[in-house]
Amino acid sequence: MTIYTMTEPELSKFQVIQQLSEGKLTRRQAGELLHLSIRQIQRLHNRYRNQGIAGLVSQKRGQPSNRSYPDAFKQYVLYLVKAQYTDFGPTLACEKLAELHNLHVSVSTLRSWMVEAEIWTTRKAAAKRVYQPRYRRECFGELIQIDGSDHYWFEDRVPKCTLLVFIDDATSQLMELRFCPSETTFDYFQATKRYLETYGKPVAFYSDKHSIFRVNKPDPTTGSGMTQFGRALQDLNIDIICANTSQAKGRVERANRTLQDRLVKELRLRDISDIDAGNQYLPEFRQAFNQRFAKVPFNDKDLHRPLNQFDDLEDALTWQVERTVSNSLTVQYDRVVYLLEPNDLTLGLKRKKVRIYDYPDGTIEIRYDGHPLPYSIFDKVQEITPTEIVNNKRLGVVLQYAQEKQKEIGYKRSQHAPSRKGQAHEARKLNPAARQTGPT
Repeated sequence: MTIYTMTEPELSKFQVIQQLSEGKLTRRQAGELLHLSIRQIQRLHNRYRNQGIAGLVSQKRGQPSNRSYPDAFKQYVLYLVKAQYTDFGPTLACEKLAELHNLHVSVSTLRSWMVEAEIWTTRKAAAKRVYQPRYRRECFGELIQIDGSDHYWFEDRVPKCTLLVFIDDATSQLMELRFCPSETTFDYFQATKRYLETYGKPVAFYSDKHSIFRVNKPDPTTGSGMTQFGRALQDLNIDIICANTSQAKGRVERANRTLQDRLVKELRLRDISDIDAGNQYLPEFRQAFNQRFAKVPFNDKDLHRPLNQFDDLEDALTWQVERTVSNSLTVQYDRVVYLLEPNDLTLGLKRKKVRIYDYPDGTIEIRYDGHPLPYSIFDKVQEITPTEIVNNKRLGVVLQYAQEKQKEIGYKRSQHAPSRKGQAHEARKLNPAARQTGPT
């Protein structure tokens, strides 16, 4: 028994020719159905009578194309690709073959050759990366995943803002929630302070590679190589671990998706339309959420450590930088020049390093070796607006600030600056001779 493979047009041709052989159709009718001439229908009919179904199958099937490249040319191209361009994609390899070797072949053809030779893998055939599941940590307080979720939490009632989420890895319990305009170090300082005052110090925080948690510049030549948040945790003897992928901290990522559904609707039902009111509601929501979704840890031991007398949260959770005192006893920080009051201590600090503490409430304190130094503000450096590198999570806040500033400047100009037409009119009134009666 012979099996023939036919395309749809060939199958339609067979059905029509078969009806022609049985006398159900005339040659003219068959030609109209297949859009062929009567002579071509007769040829097909004769071939069908002599060869059967095989006579209606394309004779080119299984034969090399008349436009195909010689096999020697194909093998030579693959030899060059394997020898010099093994890590090149088909498009770039095709360009280099034409540019450097004067070998011209289409990208699609070269891609099929490379796939056949197992030099290249198509996107569809490429195996998807497999993420192995990770067991929960055994103890409560062993690992706290933290993340900021930028979302329309208040829908269209408030511009997009950020929710800081702290979740325990062992129990999936929400430990801390806080709404803020954007994901900043100071907001993490305030959320972390509340967390530590409530639960104590965990073993480690688990975050992404955001610049708040990790210095992403390789081999920094200046500074300590540690972010302000990382320095604060080090002062408090808490480790911070940065996940390599978002899947690694899937606990908090999945919690974010759940919150973006449930919390948004709860805020809508309670008609909460601002960040402050939202923050007041979050403890109630967190308690209800944990009652429903929190898990029982494998080990009942709580690894949180209580704060001791050496843990100064006020000082640790501040922005701290070092500055050099000038010969005139001035220190510059954040576009402001601070003048140290001359005394027995400050007079000996010329060209020495002092530490500036910038507190979340805007208070500035200057210390040397732990001793506060009296100072006064000497001058504010003229504000400039250079091209600023902005993290994508802060982009919305920065654009909103830019729009408000542009509107303010535009309003001031429209109120105080006369138009060009008005300026020209005033000039003609003051100097009638400047009027022109015709073209010059």
